[in-house]
Amino acid sequence: MARPTHLAQLIVFRASEFGLMIENGTKRRRVIGFLQTEHYLADLLHSRPTIRSNGKMKYGRLPTIRTFISSSTHFSKPLVPLETNYLLCPPTSSSLSSALQHYINSDHPSHGQKIHSRILKTGFKPNTNISIKLLILHIKSSCLGRARQVFDEMPQPTLSAYNYMISGYIKSGQVLESLNLVRRLSFSDEKPDGFTFSMILKAATCGSVLEVEARFGKQVHAQVVKSDVEADDVLYTGLVDLYVKSGRVEYARRVFDLMLEKNVVCSTSMISGYMNQGCVADAEDIFNRTVEKDVVVYNAMIEGYSKSQETAKAAIEVYISMLRLYFRPTISTFASIIGACSVLSAFEIGEQVQAQLMKTQHFTDIKIGSSLIDMYAKCGRVEEARRVFDRMPQKNVFSWTSMIDGYGKNGHPEEALALFIKMQRGKRTEPNYVTFLGALSACGHAGLVAKGREIFNSMERDYSMKPKMEHYACMVDLLGRAGSLNLAWEFVMAMPEKPNSDVWAALLSACRLHGDVEMANVAAHEIFKLCKNSRPGAYVALSNTLAAAGKWDRVSEVRDLMKVKGISKDTGFSWVGTESGLEGFHVGQKMCE
Repeated sequence: MARPTHLAQLIVFRASEFGLMIENGTKRRRVIGFLQTEHYLADLLHSRPTIRSNGKMKYGRLPTIRTFISSSTHFSKPLVPLETNYLLCPPTSSSLSSALQHYINSDHPSHGQKIHSRILKTGFKPNTNISIKLLILHIKSSCLGRARQVFDEMPQPTLSAYNYMISGYIKSGQVLESLNLVRRLSFSDEKPDGFTFSMILKAATCGSVLEVEARFGKQVHAQVVKSDVEADDVLYTGLVDLYVKSGRVEYARRVFDLMLEKNVVCSTSMISGYMNQGCVADAEDIFNRTVEKDVVVYNAMIEGYSKSQETAKAAIEVYISMLRLYFRPTISTFASIIGACSVLSAFEIGEQVQAQLMKTQHFTDIKIGSSLIDMYAKCGRVEEARRVFDRMPQKNVFSWTSMIDGYGKNGHPEEALALFIKMQRGKRTEPNYVTFLGALSACGHAGLVAKGREIFNSMERDYSMKPKMEHYACMVDLLGRAGSLNLAWEFVMAMPEKPNSDVWAALLSACRLHGDVEMANVAAHEIFKLCKNSRPGAYVALSNTLAAAGKWDRVSEVRDLMKVKGISKDTGFSWVGTESGLEGFHVGQKMCE
């Protein structure tokens, strides 16, 4: 197309590029676009220089170009900015509705908030449709305060307005506000529908609501039954998820059995609920009955299996089956299978999983790195654990804690303390309660009483962390291992809270180590007061202490007391790695050839 020489031709040329059609005279004039304006281009071009055919300039007013810009199915984007409609013309319901809908569907809905300002300035009274679209616009712009203002100004909020407002509160984490709005809805003339109940169920799965109202799920379920709402998969899934998260798996199963078609989301929730309660057989039944499995349902099985020594081997088997079906493992998959290797002390399998990880983008993830450190440390491979730790691009408190605890439990207290000091000096990551437990335990194994006291005192002094009973028990163990039983006793007596059984058990262990019968007797009886039958080791420790001191009459008394109360201590055994996995062997037991 030839380049235009006249300004009028330029307009036609530019319009043609946008697919526009401009006609002169009395003929129909139409421009494919979005908004309605008159004399718009003419006003922009008023008193502008024009170009004659001979190339000379002439100033004057161009003939008015009347345009009618209307909607078209061929072009979704407006030629003229949307602001011109409500800035140049009085707002109408039709134009405002179209403009608001445009910004609601756009990637930047906040740009449309100026429409609300224009409505307020002109005094235009929006109808219900405009109010709901303003509500949606503010919610999508993350301005819940303005959305609530629009909602409260509606004479009679509709059910759609309630649903949008409730959904906005839930998505922003303001669960209590959403429930307050639900209560207001119950007193209005509107009746909740399936979407409303699904939002309520979603809000109910939040931890804060479950703690405040344990029977909240049953109340919502009762309302669903009483209403005329037809239960669908969305409602069933919400009910199952709510009951599972509140620990009512038996109720969840009743709802699950009512579903004609069990979806994978409900199956996953049921599997997680059964696994959390130790009902492995029921979880396996749900898994086997799930027709269309995905990686999430496999993750639920692997995670559930990986929590127990007895079922950890099954986690590896499910993981292998998942790989054979060409499912791609996620971060959760790798974290769970590494956890299973930790429970089984199967570092060879852990190394194979790490090799698979190195081929994915998950290898540098902090969660995966921390899991590998924990796995290698529990398998006694502290060198491999430290290698993973040093190569992590980023570290969090779990990474540091896993490495410090790994050093301490594998007989390297000096390395554990050195790493703890390095963590403190770095000041990028603050230690948590578990980190201090690892550091105190390392001090106990190394016999560093002064250093242990300094670390214990720094918890509240430097980090505003009040020590827990576990930390007091670690300090008693530290002092007892060093032979300072009197200091350990004074430490227990000076505790701001009443000592629990863990603290007294640490003192009893120290008394047995150093043969202090009287103090051992006091510590044992304190344990018997707190938990009569749940700690049989305390009876055995007291009996062994008395036996070491030659007080056989009192040994007989303690053992007779155990028989009367029916207390028995399980036989000790050691885990030994075999070709079929870990197996427990008792004293004198022989391995079958």
